[in-house]
Amino acid sequence: MSLHIYDTSTRTIREFVPVEAGRASIYLCGATVQAPPHIGHIRSGVNFDVLRRWLARSGYDVTFCRNVTDIDDKIIRVAAEESVPWFVVAERNQRAFTWAYDTLGCLPPTVEPRATGHVPEMITLMQRLIDLGHAYASGGDVYFNVQSYADRYGSLSNQKVENMRAAADTDDESCKRDPRDFALWKGEKPGEPTWPTPWGPGRPGWHLECSAMATKYLGPTFDIHGGGIDLIFPHHENEIAQSQAAGDGFAHYWMHNGMLKIGAEKMSKSLGNSLLIPEMVQKVRPVELRYYLAAPHYRSSIEYSEEALQEAAAAYQRIEGFVTRAAEVIHDVDADAPLPQAFVDALNDDLGTPQALAVVHEVVREGNVALSRGDKEAVARLLAETQNMLDVLGLDPRSPQWRGAGSDLAPVVDALVAVALEQRKAARARKDYEAADAIRDQLAAAGITVEDTPHGPRWELSH
Repeated sequence: MSLHIYDTSTRTIREFVPVEAGRASIYLCGATVQAPPHIGHIRSGVNFDVLRRWLARSGYDVTFCRNVTDIDDKIIRVAAEESVPWFVVAERNQRAFTWAYDTLGCLPPTVEPRATGHVPEMITLMQRLIDLGHAYASGGDVYFNVQSYADRYGSLSNQKVENMRAAADTDDESCKRDPRDFALWKGEKPGEPTWPTPWGPGRPGWHLECSAMATKYLGPTFDIHGGGIDLIFPHHENEIAQSQAAGDGFAHYWMHNGMLKIGAEKMSKSLGNSLLIPEMVQKVRPVELRYYLAAPHYRSSIEYSEEALQEAAAAYQRIEGFVTRAAEVIHDVDADAPLPQAFVDALNDDLGTPQALAVVHEVVREGNVALSRGDKEAVARLLAETQNMLDVLGLDPRSPQWRGAGSDLAPVVDALVAVALEQRKAARARKDYEAADAIRDQLAAAGITVEDTPHGPRWELSH
């Protein structure tokens, strides 16, 4: 079966048929950088990284655009509280997000546009909407005219216009023709950054930014638009409205990942229960945290607990243990080995990572049996299958990302440990076991565990 994905706009599972054969385009709503990221933010990055990897493995040339919202009411508020310029807050937190994505093994986006770098495109889009009667300027602001699009507005969130709440995105609702009209552009306010437009200085509205950036880099019609389920309304609903009202086809598929919760509440900084990435990678290794976030189905909610996190880490270590032991026997892994059909079917069924990982664990169990009976041919096949599946999921423990824990010092560590192990080997050969044990203890103190195996000593960073 080919890839099928759940499309929020039709509320059905649909076969993925790209706009252009052989190519796949994805726009992911990235960070609004008013604060550093917690694991709820980065779950979206991990989920869509798996999608991107699977599309590439399936033969598509993928263009992946993940934006940065670097101007926003919240950013301005934080900057005022800290008495620093708005761009200091935005830059600091964008770097924190980039570090978090990199740390959890997310591939860099093809392009990562900032909202503030695309004001000309926003002005062009607003002018098109005004000319078509779908937007109007009022008091220095520009608003989308919801009633002009009332027959289709609400289709993504499955709402009727008459039942919708007011947009509540301006201090003076009297500027609007309808309280549900939403701001495309916000007029100048004291102390806020501004950009010039034909309707007066001001700054962009949140929804306008994404439409302008998505179509600039992916074209007026593209394949997949993604983001968290909390963005369906109003953000994604408004993106569709303003883009299609302007004449763009916009996204063919809408994919939304579920939320990460603590005590049945959505993760948010305002709740005071956010778990920041630097803190989380002190609890488990980054690759184990990625496993924890990738293992549930992307559309499901995750109820966070320390127990579940540790269980995920242990599950990954079982996979890693087989790969490590098998690699001592099989030195050349067939990177072109076919993936198990059950794994392919799982990911083609709306990116079914729970079922895909079940296949990984089953192959690992078979691999451990093959190792125990010394069947090198079977071990070679099962190791290749395991590593190729893990590569799709961004979880291969032998990839450069995870072997060196992302550190540029990995080659140096390799060389130093190799010297220490040779010294230990020599000590054991002359039956100086006290010296051999002392070397092992020194390595352990440095966070390096040494295990003696039939194939020689094996080392790894302590978990």
